[in-house]
Amino acid sequence: QVQLVESGGGLVQPGGSLRLSCTASGFTFSAFTVRWYRQAPGKERELVAFISAAGINTYYVDSVKARFTISRDNAKNTVWLQMNSLKPEDTAVYICNAQRNTATTTYDYWGQGTQVTVSS
Repeated sequence: QVQLVESGGGLVQPGGSLRLSCTASGFTFSAFTVRWYRQAPGKERELVAFISAAGINTYYVDSVKARFTISRDNAKNTVWLQMNSLKPEDTAVYICNAQRNTATTTYDYWGQGTQVTVSS
């Protein structure tokens, strides 16, 4: 069974930090790129961060650069999103996505999401 399970969300004050985890099972995690998306009420789903399969290449949306860090440990089947200096506008459901493209098939798996609320 394929699963992606996020954890680590919660309520934090502006300026605080939070670390989200995405743990995979049921597939060859090391062959998949991973993206963190977020979706806030009334807004479109937004790509927040990307990491390549081997963890060599990363990407961040401009609004989180220098504040968020994506990392992975394929031996643990886990990707993290470290979020520092959080702002109210970071409030959203954060969703983990794992993707792999082969010559014949695209694999695209999604987690259930974890709520992050930044408020005083």
